[in-house]
Amino acid sequence: MTASETLVPGASPFCSMTPMTPMTPMTPVTESSGIIPILQNIVSTVNLACPLNLKSIALQARNAEYNPKRFAAVIMRIRDPRTTALIFSSGKMVCTGAKSEDQSRLAARKYARVVQKLGFPAKFLDFKIQNMVGSCDVCFPIRLEGLVLTHQQFSSYEPELFPGLIYRMVKPRIVLLIFVSGKVVLTGAKERGEIYEAFENIYPILKGFRK
Repeated sequence: MTASETLVPGASPFCSMTPMTPMTPMTPVTESSGIIPILQNIVSTVNLACPLNLKSIALQARNAEYNPKRFAAVIMRIRDPRTTALIFSSGKMVCTGAKSEDQSRLAARKYARVVQKLGFPAKFLDFKIQNMVGSCDVCFPIRLEGLVLTHQQFSSYEPELFPGLIYRMVKPRIVLLIFVSGKVVLTGAKERGEIYEAFENIYPILKGFRK
């Protein structure tokens, strides 16, 4: 993913931004970043509301694998939308890998249809998005050491264990992984608006720690 892909149409791809003094999380956002995080993964759950014979599903379905000694679910994959499902004997299903809410729901419906065609009375109940992951690039390097010192109550940074700073935002309740390169990963959202809001909150802070 290039920096220019994350920019709003008309915004400069060269990221010409002036350094600012460090800001606390309580500082109101006065300017838009001009950057929109791109959704990379959506995790959703659905209840098929019937007991499932996983061995039977694995034997009959294509793109399915089942190794009960390793994991108590059938792992099934489809190409459109490119996703993976974990299907449990209880009828519960987890769908991962979609890039949008609609794709996640469509994929979950396709998996449910596969299970129905194998002879199970599967329904489609309680579809819910459990987690959304987004990412973007602020186009400048960040002084993570300074950020963790100033925002100790929100941050942890141990470069020997993990190269990114982990920033736990309170509102919205989002976890951000911030890298020295300027790459940012946001996770923990139930709605895409939370990803956008969290990034707009952190952006002026990151500008304050521009290298």
